[in-house]
Amino acid sequence: MDRNPSPPCSDAEEEGDAVGNTVYSKHWLFSVLTRLIEVIAPAEPDPAASPEGARTELDEEMENDICKVWDMSMDEDVALFLQEFNAPDIFMGVFAKSKCPRLTEICVGILGNMACFQDICMSISKDENLGQVLLQRLCDSDSPTLLETSRLLLTCLSQPEVANVWVERIRENPSVYDCVCFIMSSSTNVELLVKVGEVVDKLFDLDEELMLNWIKNGTCRSVGPSVDDSPEELPDFKIVPCILEAAKQVRSDNPEGLDVYMHILQLLTTVDEGIQAIVQAPDGGKETWSLLYDLVCQELCQPDDPPIIVQEQKTVLASILSVLSAMFASQTEQEYTRMRKSKSCYFLFFFGDMPLIGSLIRILQYMEGCGKRAVDNSKESEQEETGRTDVNEEDFHLKILKDICCELLSNMLQELTKENTLEGLHQGHLNEQTCSCAFQNLLPLYFASVESFLEVLREADQTLADNLEKRFPSLKVHT
Repeated sequence: MDRNPSPPCSDAEEEGDAVGNTVYSKHWLFSVLTRLIEVIAPAEPDPAASPEGARTELDEEMENDICKVWDMSMDEDVALFLQEFNAPDIFMGVFAKSKCPRLTEICVGILGNMACFQDICMSISKDENLGQVLLQRLCDSDSPTLLETSRLLLTCLSQPEVANVWVERIRENPSVYDCVCFIMSSSTNVELLVKVGEVVDKLFDLDEELMLNWIKNGTCRSVGPSVDDSPEELPDFKIVPCILEAAKQVRSDNPEGLDVYMHILQLLTTVDEGIQAIVQAPDGGKETWSLLYDLVCQELCQPDDPPIIVQEQKTVLASILSVLSAMFASQTEQEYTRMRKSKSCYFLFFFGDMPLIGSLIRILQYMEGCGKRAVDNSKESEQEETGRTDVNEEDFHLKILKDICCELLSNMLQELTKENTLEGLHQGHLNEQTCSCAFQNLLPLYFASVESFLEVLREADQTLADNLEKRFPSLKVHT
């Protein structure tokens, strides 16, 4: 069936039948909605109905027509007409009585299109009963319905006038946490995972209290409605493993989705409770560190990539390095010595750290190349105001990445031993070129870290240390 059939036009002879300024027919829309009511509340028993009395499948003609309404609802005049005809109330009846997943999906999708318009979105959002019913759709087992529900929620959360209404509603509904975690931890539908991730990212960005609640959740079980509306106890989810599982699913197929989930992790590290949720997991943070380490060292900004790649990956790199930096810094706190002595997973932070240091320096090298290109482009477009604005925006995002990269690199250089340094020299991660790039970016802000590393480097390679001192005279004065 054609997913986007041509919507019906009104008869030109029927004056006043057009919906607003469109060519769509009011009479036709009215007839479809009327038939929809009959589908969920038939006057006589339908042989095609399930034992509960509701159809489990739509006939082809009805599905075709309701899909046309779905497409038409992207037009504001049509959306307003549907609102005036109380279409949201009709859809409430669908959600309550229909056993047809396809019909539920379409109705949620129509609501999602209608919510794109501010006044309608406010009306939908303020309807408490409708709001609760829509949140219950997150417990559905049908992926297309879950996708449309997530799109609808993201649309509402993106409207400042009603975002707080939905945040409060979600905060007061513990089943949302369980349903979202279940989707992230078990779904293989990449499109659904990306959209659910966008919802979580938006929620955490809007409300720190809700984020804290979800971080602390998982210590008690909550009950959410199952597909057949019977109570069902869901597993005891914790937010970090669920985020990691979703990130693994989307990492290869959807770069934008990976960016979303890395930003969620970054938001977690903005509060102490979030950092602790990551590093005090049963594996000591090993799974998180391994995933992020692998992304930086094996997938993103690789040696065979052109330097301009750092422009494309700047936001996801900034999120990843920010989380790694927070995790690395956490090991220097009061329990650090005890945890190393107990051979905890924190040893992972030192195992293979040379490839990570090499990757950090490569990112800085690529940014230097991008910086020179940006300067050249700025000169060429000096008379173009828009062009200058774009360059400045790119410079801003690259500066954020550079600051995060330098902070992590400085912390790691301070922890290096002679053995680590010798390993780095042997593997090629450390040489005069890479060390010069590191020093160039770290000085003078991270002078202590550079000085500490230079002392260790002198034990490992006196000649290289002397050459670096000559290139950076400020170091020689202090040694």
